[in-house]
Amino acid sequence: MRQTRTIEISTGFFIILGFVSLLFLATQTTNIQAYSGNGGYTVTASFTNVGGLKVRAPVTMAGVHVGQVTAIRLDPRTFSAIVSMQISQRYNQIPDDSSASILTSGLLGEQYIGLTPGGSETFLKNGSRIQLTQSAIILENLIGQFLFHKASSGSK
Repeated sequence: MRQTRTIEISTGFFIILGFVSLLFLATQTTNIQAYSGNGGYTVTASFTNVGGLKVRAPVTMAGVHVGQVTAIRLDPRTFSAIVSMQISQRYNQIPDDSSASILTSGLLGEQYIGLTPGGSETFLKNGSRIQLTQSAIILENLIGQFLFHKASSGSK
């Protein structure tokens, strides 16, 4: 009887340990910072094509995570995508003439926004708009242009 009770307690302990391990892995492999309101300031940028960019995608500068995408909407007047980004308050000295590009991690990886610093003496603040942008490079468009170019040059 005593041995059965010990086995039951050991089994329960290992099940609890498994759930704790699963919770730890879930918080370490996901972007849990997206759910913590760590503050910061919001800036926007206009892109002609955002490709597969998604809300909560990282915003980086020199490979360092400085913020995340908070919203993507279509401007009904210009038909361009307006991307809102929340930049962490500790990165409050990003020049206001910086540029934003939609980049891809790896060949087929997720898309994110990369900021390239400018040389201005004034800095981005809440409500600022990044003027210099580079839209996403769409792999299907590149392949289509390549095939069209090959087909047109082959007919000569």
